[in-house]
Amino acid sequence: MSKALSTQSTGTPQNGAPTTGAHGPPNRGRGVTAVLGPTNTGKTHLAIERMLAHEVGVIGLPLRLLAREVYEKVVAKAGAGQVALITGEEKIKPPRARFYVCTVEAMPRELEADFVAIDEIQLAADGERGHVFTNRLFHARGTSETLLLGAATMRDAIRELLPGANLVSRPRMSSLSYAGEKKITRLPRRSAIVAFSANDVYAIAELVRRQRGGAAVVLGALSPRTRNAQVALYQNGDVDYLVATDAIGMGLNLDLDHVAFAGVRKFDGHTHRNLTPSEIGQIAGRAGRHMNDGTFGVTGQAGPFDAELVERLETHSFDQLGVLQWRSRTLDMASIEALKESLRETPVHPRLTRSRMVDDVIALENVTRDEAVCDMAKSPAAVGLLWDMCQIPDYRRVSPADHADLVAALFGFVMSDEGKIPEDWFARQVAQADRTEGDLDTLSNRLAQIRTWTFVSHRAQWLHDPEHWQERTRSIEDKLSDALHERLTQRFVDRRTSVLMRRLRDKEEMMAEIGEDGQILVENHFVGRLDGFRFTPDAAGEGIHGKAARNAATQILASELAQRADALGSAADDAITLSGNGRILWQGCEIGRLVAGETALKPRIEVFADENLSAPDRERVAARLDTWLTTYLNAKIKPLMDLSRAEDLTGLARGLAFRLTENLGVLRREGAADDIKALDQSDRGQLRKYGVRFGAFNLYFPALLKPAAAELLLQLWALHGGAEYGIDIDAMPERAQQGLTSVPANGALPEPYWRAAGFHVAGARAVRIDMLERLSDLIRDRVTWRPAPKAETAEPATDTKEEPAATPMDAGAANEANGAEARPAPTDTPSAPQPAPATKAAPETPPPPSGATGDGGFRVVPELMSMVGCSGEEFASILRGLGFRLERRKIDAPGEPKAQAAASDDAAATQGADVAPAEATAEPEGASAAQEELEPEPVFDEIWRPSKRRHQQPRHPRGRGRNAGRTNGKQAGAEAEGLHRQRGQQGDPQGKPHKNNRKHGKPSRKGNKGDRFGGKGQGTGQGKSKAWSSSPKRDQQTAENSPFAALKDLRDSLAARGRSGRG
Repeated sequence: MSKALSTQSTGTPQNGAPTTGAHGPPNRGRGVTAVLGPTNTGKTHLAIERMLAHEVGVIGLPLRLLAREVYEKVVAKAGAGQVALITGEEKIKPPRARFYVCTVEAMPRELEADFVAIDEIQLAADGERGHVFTNRLFHARGTSETLLLGAATMRDAIRELLPGANLVSRPRMSSLSYAGEKKITRLPRRSAIVAFSANDVYAIAELVRRQRGGAAVVLGALSPRTRNAQVALYQNGDVDYLVATDAIGMGLNLDLDHVAFAGVRKFDGHTHRNLTPSEIGQIAGRAGRHMNDGTFGVTGQAGPFDAELVERLETHSFDQLGVLQWRSRTLDMASIEALKESLRETPVHPRLTRSRMVDDVIALENVTRDEAVCDMAKSPAAVGLLWDMCQIPDYRRVSPADHADLVAALFGFVMSDEGKIPEDWFARQVAQADRTEGDLDTLSNRLAQIRTWTFVSHRAQWLHDPEHWQERTRSIEDKLSDALHERLTQRFVDRRTSVLMRRLRDKEEMMAEIGEDGQILVENHFVGRLDGFRFTPDAAGEGIHGKAARNAATQILASELAQRADALGSAADDAITLSGNGRILWQGCEIGRLVAGETALKPRIEVFADENLSAPDRERVAARLDTWLTTYLNAKIKPLMDLSRAEDLTGLARGLAFRLTENLGVLRREGAADDIKALDQSDRGQLRKYGVRFGAFNLYFPALLKPAAAELLLQLWALHGGAEYGIDIDAMPERAQQGLTSVPANGALPEPYWRAAGFHVAGARAVRIDMLERLSDLIRDRVTWRPAPKAETAEPATDTKEEPAATPMDAGAANEANGAEARPAPTDTPSAPQPAPATKAAPETPPPPSGATGDGGFRVVPELMSMVGCSGEEFASILRGLGFRLERRKIDAPGEPKAQAAASDDAAATQGADVAPAEATAEPEGASAAQEELEPEPVFDEIWRPSKRRHQQPRHPRGRGRNAGRTNGKQAGAEAEGLHRQRGQQGDPQGKPHKNNRKHGKPSRKGNKGDRFGGKGQGTGQGKSKAWSSSPKRDQQTAENSPFAALKDLRDSLAARGRSGRG
């Protein structure tokens, strides 16, 4: 037999007294006082006072948590050496203990005490634990006094079961009233919200944390240490709300003002059912402790209570309990079957009913299915040991089978030859729970597991070193309880808010400070940030968080903001800056922004400040920023600001100045052409004095094209006129990168945007205005350049004279752009030869600008493209946008004249020769084939010319009479050829003269007929002329410095070589 069996209980009374049957002797109610009444009647307090009046006393309580609470109260009055605490998982036994605070199940039955009290005696009707309370009802007696404390619903049961007992009713010390239905977020402070599942409790607590600052959580599955810590959060005022299950209805003394039911349906371990009115009353009665009145109501998904239930709850009128749970006290340990039979014994009193199958009975049924266990449990001692092990609570709540396996394993260890649970096995089980990481559910499961081993460790006869394992399991349970409490607090309580709320409620002075980065700390808790003159509460603080933070922070904001206003008033101008989106920055904080004013050059400032900044300080800040803005505008765009204030301008100059300021310093010349032409030299000089530049395309200020000034002007335009085009200063399009001379012109951006940014839109590109003027200067040099005249022989003079072609920049604009007011515009083509001496030496010819053609056109060269940073089609788009047109000429290949000459010479040599007809026809075919092989791909020369304006088209020679345009012979043909060539060079594709080009008289119909399309006609009207019927001679067409002169010389040399070869 195992050594442990000698100390096991067999279920018989320890003192060997004979049993008195199921219900004891007839006078079992003698000396018993039942103090009955609703909650908050002071029953527990009465029991403590009565126990302290005796030499030895025992009090049995329904919960380990409540036992710990009463133990601390008794210790405070009698001293720790006088009080013992005995529960299933905790035992504190001083050597000379006089008062024993116990759970009902752990009450020592062998102790003879003067005083015995049982609290919450109505639990005798509970299906899980009722049989234990019923047993204490019948058999727990003090030698001097016995108190039964409970609800008034036990009155009839006690009167029938305990004849002779003294029944005392105690009224409630405060009233309890129904408050109706309220939202969770509208519940008053110091409220408890009751739900009946862990998931519901967590969900409600999360909602309360977000809306009302946090909540404590009380669940039946929590360890007593965790529940005590959570209750302390509420009791200390760290939080104002408690979310709990019906565990709070079991004797927990809480300072509650209101109890709200989030549900009235629970799972009792077997089925889902509605709470009885007495159960609702037990929970609702926790509101209004001591002399404070309390209220109850519903919230969440719970429906409102009906009038009858409300009346019963307010008057505490509940139905009497019908039957109590009972189990035989004298269990037969002779065998397993005998034990089961005694458990199935039924009571004889109608007020009693046999206890249903609960955890210990279920464990016994499951474990005895194992034949090995049954083989070991043959003696009464072994059966007693097995029954004691079936009393191990199933804290884990996994499954009955798993719990039975645990009981079987422990029973096997103790029944072994060693007679104890192996140390290494028990250590491994304990170590599995010794971890604090994980979420709430993980920690709760580990806590349930260690509570099981804590219970086992208090069975001294089962372990080799029970004291060591009691200490070890207790430390792990405490550590897990603290971790679980920390997780619950971290999830459902904001410590910062709880501290603030408690201090604000108690009207205590709080320590507040502002960091260098603007963070405001109250009691070392971050409550918000001060940016400039605006206080921003912590984003995590909503609802009650925000109110607490603002109330705490405003205590130091007033003085801090006044100091900042003084500092801004004495700050240097360069300490204040303007951001790209119009925000005014000081010390890295936004203190205002620009808003639209009366004009673009007069924006206003909106100060960023809230109600914490006093009115005088706000005025000082606004005045300082206005002064800074005036200085800033004068520094960045001084020429424009000076022009806007100019008093010395008069007449047209004053009008142009007004238009320039309206357009932020850039005015399109074409829009003010008439006013500009009407300006006299003094007016122009006045405008130039203020920095105005008269460009070919724009009137502008060169100083305002710098990046800083251009960015500011763009912001001013966005404020004043950007809304018309859907452009907001807070979402400005990205400005062109600094240093670029042209950028693609985004079609989504309006032309005023580009103009304010300092760009001129030309075609598909936007060109910086100053670079556009430089480009126009380069183009003007090329268009106006003419080669010096060669030495020439006098020929009869003609009175033919042409007007120059106009460039896109008119003569006045060109002269103004170069700084000259009245320089005559150059001509685009050489004037007709004037009467001259027979021979005249040509002056020295300066080198022509690269790309100049000498006849009013130009070719695109890198020097031009570099001005705007683009080439190809992009540059062509700019030229078209500026009013230039492209003329393309086909270039004859060098080998083409040679092939034609060879073919004609061969054909002449074979005339009259005595050859076969086939040979005579073969040679011309061969020559034709050779000519086709020698013909290259066509090559074009691209020349840009200014587009002609209608009033500047070249006119026909002034005639005198009907035949004034006619000449005779070669001179007439040359003149006609020259006119034709001139039209071709200037881009008239069809050679059509404009009707305004004619001067006086009509040109000769015959002499000018071929002039229209370059076809038939000669000046003499003698029909087809050989010289005119072919294409114009290249020696008359090619200029000396033209690249085509080299092609002409090459052609002539090849032709001469061919002729010499044939000779």
